Amino acid sequence: MKLIEVADYTDMSRQAARMIIEQVKEKPTAVLGLATGSTVLGVYRELAADHRQHGTSYRLVRTVNLDEYVGLGPDHPNSYRHYMNHHLFAQLDIPLHETHVPDGLAADLDEECRCYEQLIDALGGIDLQLLGIGRNGHIGFNEPGTPFSSTTHVVELAASTREANARFFPSLDDVPHYAITMGIATILRSRRIVLLASGEEKAAALARLFEGIVSPELPASALHLHPDVTIIADQKALSLIPKEQRQVDVP
Repeated sequence: MKLIEVADYTDMSRQAARMIIEQVKEKPTAVLGLATGSTVLGVYRELAADHRQHGTSYRLVRTVNLDEYVGLGPDHPNSYRHYMNHHLFAQLDIPLHETHVPDGLAADLDEECRCYEQLIDALGGIDLQLLGIGRNGHIGFNEPGTPFSSTTHVVELAASTREANARFFPSLDDVPHYAITMGIATILRSRRIVLLASGEEKAAALARLFEGIVSPELPASALHLHPDVTIIADQKALSLIPKEQRQVDVP
């Protein structure tokens, strides 16, 4: 793993956007694995600004998102499809039909999961996967205890995850209990992975990741098994890790 230490959220967003822009320029037909939530909002603002100012084109890019809430359709303001359309896709020249998010309203959720795996394979795999890290160490919606062999599946969200996401909903009761998520094995098939961490609320999970212990109880620890992972973290997220211990390779 490679660690890029940055000062703050703005620097983290710029660094991550730069990596994505370089990927797209190097391979205009790149398949980008995308995430949602507050951590990546700054990245998407940077990508939109670069597109306006410098004309970086996404016309041939394909995207696949990590997850979607079960029960929320694309027009629901809290669905991840709506989030992506609003915060990124509408700001770029990417064809909407080349952007993919799991269908939270699918009549057969297991079949939707199988089809999503087939879609990723048909696209040729993910070139660069963007990730955040949950307070309990989840990646995507893979909660603690998820087998590293998991592919796209339906997951019951942990109470801590629903509470963390409640700020986006009218109340905690409105937060869905289930989601479709890429599995850990799906994520690990990506050619490159970029993990973002910002703020003190992510410091404990990041400190556990830096311990180097690989266990399903910390889903993000599966990233130690991947050959090309870059962590971009700001000083608050790194605050529980002494500078001399900021090495993330498994001993």
